[in-house]
Amino acid sequence: MGVGAIGSVGLFMQRGDALGAWQVPPRWGEHACLGGSHGEGCRDPLPSAPLCRVLTVEAGHKAPTRALQRWDTQPTPHSAPRRGFSYVDLVEGLRDGRFYALKRILCHDKEDRQAALHEVKMHGLFDHPNILRLEAHCIVEKGAKHEAWLLLPYVKGGTLWSEVEALQKKGTFMPEQRILLILHGICRGLQAIHSKGYAHRDLKPTNVLLDEDDRPVLMDLGSMNRARIEVNSSREAMAVQDWAAQRCTISYRAPELFTVPSQCVIDERTDIWSLGCVLYCMMFGEGPFDAIFQKGDSVALAVQNPITVPPTTRYSAALQRLLFSMMTLNPQERPSINEVLHQLEGLQPAPVGQDTTQI
Repeated sequence: MGVGAIGSVGLFMQRGDALGAWQVPPRWGEHACLGGSHGEGCRDPLPSAPLCRVLTVEAGHKAPTRALQRWDTQPTPHSAPRRGFSYVDLVEGLRDGRFYALKRILCHDKEDRQAALHEVKMHGLFDHPNILRLEAHCIVEKGAKHEAWLLLPYVKGGTLWSEVEALQKKGTFMPEQRILLILHGICRGLQAIHSKGYAHRDLKPTNVLLDEDDRPVLMDLGSMNRARIEVNSSREAMAVQDWAAQRCTISYRAPELFTVPSQCVIDERTDIWSLGCVLYCMMFGEGPFDAIFQKGDSVALAVQNPITVPPTTRYSAALQRLLFSMMTLNPQERPSINEVLHQLEGLQPAPVGQDTTQI
């Protein structure tokens, strides 16, 4: 997938009361100086047109509106512990008038910068309607520190989690027909990722965007890596376990990533477990281990036991069987993403009149 330069759209966003303009258009690998009192610059690794004026987005509301805003990443049951803190600005293209999301990752050292560029690389692997595309990126220098800027499409519908929360506030649940529609799109995105030999590793409701047509779009590819990880020693097992603790959200993390055996193969079926957690969240208003995490109890212990599902007549037995199959403790017994899609296609839409059900 071709990735354009940030300058191809031109951006503006608020930055306090400072107003800067790019004085020198960055070229391949060149350094560009930002005018103004901050003396910042950008190293754009892509062939680029001139970057235009940069202004600010004020910190503000969480819910996306047409007003320019910022969303800071906050620790929640859906947040993974990350070294590189990031926040997202809603920005507008000066030339095309379109809104974009500008993800700004604070990079304190070389390792943070490499992690940010890994996320860029993962975006470049895909051109798929259910995976968020990357419009452009650059590294902005701030003295000894850096920021990685990732320019992404603005998806107006917000996250799947925000939709689940909205239903909770109304005292309703998501109808089965809508769950099937959203789940199918998530599966298509995962299928594209798995078909290239990768796994997402951090699938959760806050990493699924919904556009105006309820089409799900997978985002936050920073934890993505090769699907198949061979472990041949206790040292390698501990390295995988430590990596998962840093990059995979605890309440959506597969059981095999909590205690990694010294002889095993970790594969893409970690995503299938997480997919089951997302399905559970759509059905019951929270993930199966969110409450355990919030109470401070051990998620690592909880995931070693079969899940329990609240008694319900809202959803078909077939959908519940699909849920249980995805959340099988033994990863070798979980279905592949192709098998999940096959099961999905066999499910009939929800009966006419099955709308959101009062709690």
